[in-house]
Amino acid sequence: MDPVGQDINLNSPNKGLGPAGGVDSLTGVSVEGGAMGVAAVNTLPPGLTEEEAEELYSELTKVEEEINTLRQVLLAKEKHSADLKRKLGLSPLNELKQNLTKGWQDVQTSNAYVRTTEKLGEWNEKVTGSELYKKTSETLSVAGQKTTAALSTMGTALSRKLGDMRNSPTFKSFEDKVGNIKLG
Repeated sequence: MDPVGQDINLNSPNKGLGPAGGVDSLTGVSVEGGAMGVAAVNTLPPGLTEEEAEELYSELTKVEEEINTLRQVLLAKEKHSADLKRKLGLSPLNELKQNLTKGWQDVQTSNAYVRTTEKLGEWNEKVTGSELYKKTSETLSVAGQKTTAALSTMGTALSRKLGDMRNSPTFKSFEDKVGNIKLG
């Protein structure tokens, strides 16, 4: 059923109904008949008169019609919302990013997050202020400096050796032979 051509006024006696004998586009159920009447039921539940059952079925039909109307209104509103978002250039990805950003801000301002951050800060101060941390830090710093110096010395020595090797008669002879192979 086309949501545009229907009466969506909730106070209207024709609410949610399009052309007579129409079918609800969301459920595929005929909107004319509604709930089954008392005649379709062979037995009544105990303690229920036929008039009460008819009244309940009538109310059920009205509620089902209202549900269908609300579904159709919701469908029209969702379509309108999607059109507005499209016109504004809002994509589902942008909405997801906004939701994640807002969620992260909510987490950061939550009491649990704030308390945890404070506690971690306290622990960090205690650890970095301890003698063991200071000694370990100094030892690692000295080891890093010594390693850097050793690697630098080794690099210089290796570079010197490669230079010496390149100037050697054996390397020159090898270089000439490789050069001749390329040219040949």
